[in-house]
Amino acid sequence: MDERRPILLVEDNPMDVELALRALTRHKVVNPVEVARDGEEVLARMASWDAGAPLPVLVLLDTGLPKISGLEVLRRLKGHTKYRVIPVVMLTSSNRPSDLQDAYEAGVNSYLVKPVDFKTFVEMIGSLHSYWCNINTLPKEAKD
Repeated sequence: MDERRPILLVEDNPMDVELALRALTRHKVVNPVEVARDGEEVLARMASWDAGAPLPVLVLLDTGLPKISGLEVLRRLKGHTKYRVIPVVMLTSSNRPSDLQDAYEAGVNSYLVKPVDFKTFVEMIGSLHSYWCNINTLPKEAKD
């Protein structure tokens, strides 16, 4: 299959969603970007993946989500045999040491605090995409 696998952006703040989408556009990202606005939407997507929808190449996950927290979403992704190999990057405004510790204990692949400056944010998003979508090699089960 020649289609690009999606990037799943999990973010409840509409302004942050718009900034991330603009940053991805500026870097000419060809992967489709799917947006989930809360943890329940991610769980619904997991059900669609079970039904054959393409797995995301990368999940960009905020910590402070309504309904189900980003940390709980991370635990469920990393606790699932099929989904634990999907790279998950916490992209959050939280720089609390406990959030950082909890995320790594739950299996996060990277934890990044969103910079306030848009130019720096755009550069961060470009680096994320370049590394996780173009350079990183995933095991076969993450590609199916």
